[in-house]
Amino acid sequence: MFEATIAGSLPKPGWLAETHKLWPQWKAQGAELAEAKRDATLVWIKSQEDAGLDIVTDGEQSRQHFVHGFLEAVDGIDFEHKVEMGIRADRYKAMVPQVVGPLKLKGRVHGTEARFARAHTKKKLKITMPGPMTIVDTVADRHYGGGPEGRIAMAMAFADLLNQEARALEADGVDVVQFDEPAFNVYMKDVNAWGLEALERAAAGLECTTAVHICYGYGIKANIDWKKSLGQEWRQYEQIFPAIAKSSIRQVSLECQHSHVPMDLIRLLEGKDVMVGVIDVASDDVETPEEVADTIGRALQFVARERLLPCTNCGMAPMDRDIAVRKLEALAQGAALARQRYG
Repeated sequence: MFEATIAGSLPKPGWLAETHKLWPQWKAQGAELAEAKRDATLVWIKSQEDAGLDIVTDGEQSRQHFVHGFLEAVDGIDFEHKVEMGIRADRYKAMVPQVVGPLKLKGRVHGTEARFARAHTKKKLKITMPGPMTIVDTVADRHYGGGPEGRIAMAMAFADLLNQEARALEADGVDVVQFDEPAFNVYMKDVNAWGLEALERAAAGLECTTAVHICYGYGIKANIDWKKSLGQEWRQYEQIFPAIAKSSIRQVSLECQHSHVPMDLIRLLEGKDVMVGVIDVASDDVETPEEVADTIGRALQFVARERLLPCTNCGMAPMDRDIAVRKLEALAQGAALARQRYG
């Protein structure tokens, strides 16, 4: 009950990459970089275990960015000639690679880090990947013709590649495969028209636990400013949760800590396990275990105990490393306190 986990990413140590950035530059190359990635993964697995989390991740330590880490393993993408593009309906600008030909995996994407993490923890292991809709919102299209039809065709092509890698991750012993879809609360009509279909295509045939992480973004200025424009109640999920509830995806995330998302929207996810965000990643203030347990208690009005997983609101990649560790501890301690209160 109340298995504690995180959305996925954790801060990269200063000896691995630039800190406090979404697209950090690596501090090494070649074999030295590969060793540094393994070391950072070990550090964060140990930190999650020491904190008391029940489901751990590799912290995405081997990826420069949660989307581009997947794209680097795909043929048909030009990283040499990046172009500036608006991300999430022009919320912020980024330099992105271009799709220039048919998409095909070069080989395994996250196999090395998944097998490495699996060999170094007995806890349940979660590996995250970007969802197809979020991928197509983070690349420029020079092959599929642009426009709505090209966007859909590209999303379905990426969904097939994601499914190929997801099945391999399951064979590696991964317990939870999570697809990150922050684009879902930006393009709600598209989610219902084709985004959810693409997501289910990415998860097709998996017997391990499947999850989708939908959120209002990392704690960066562009996201914080955007959230200020959304008013006192953020009801975007209301437009997509009913469809997600009918899908094959087993776990769904929802920000609850310091969030304007009405918690009663959880009711729309009947039958799903809900990753309840009890840790705010947009603030350096560390929650107390009591605050975490209180948030869990409020969520229990709308979801059964056996279906609630305390989680972070989003990834922690841009956060200070020490603060992230303390938030992991608060998450696990709060979940333990909730078990005492509500078990």
